[in-house]
Amino acid sequence: MRAKIPTWIGVAFLATLGACNNAKSPDTAARDIAAADQSAARAVADAQRDQQKDMSADAYNVAVAQADGDHKVALQKCETLQGHDQQQCKDQADADYEAAKANAKATKVAQQP
Repeated sequence: MRAKIPTWIGVAFLATLGACNNAKSPDTAARDIAAADQSAARAVADAQRDQQKDMSADAYNVAVAQADGDHKVALQKCETLQGHDQQQCKDQADADYEAAKANAKATKVAQQP
């Protein structure tokens, strides 16, 4: 009885090894290749879409940072004025800042797929 167990284990092992290197049929191989190709194409499309999202987000962040900087500079220039002129200058700087942010957001939305 003890001799039969190692024999069966050996037979099962050899059968497993024999099946490992069998070539697939041409139809099976073609289906597997087509499936892998479709999967790769989907992965590339997803990566390109993600890249475009990242680029539009980066462009948005750059535009907002530029608007922030321009706003700070404009407000500092307004500080050189007095009274009513200073207030008008600050109001214009604030309006320009809001317009720049709105343009950045509109550009970001337009670039998204």
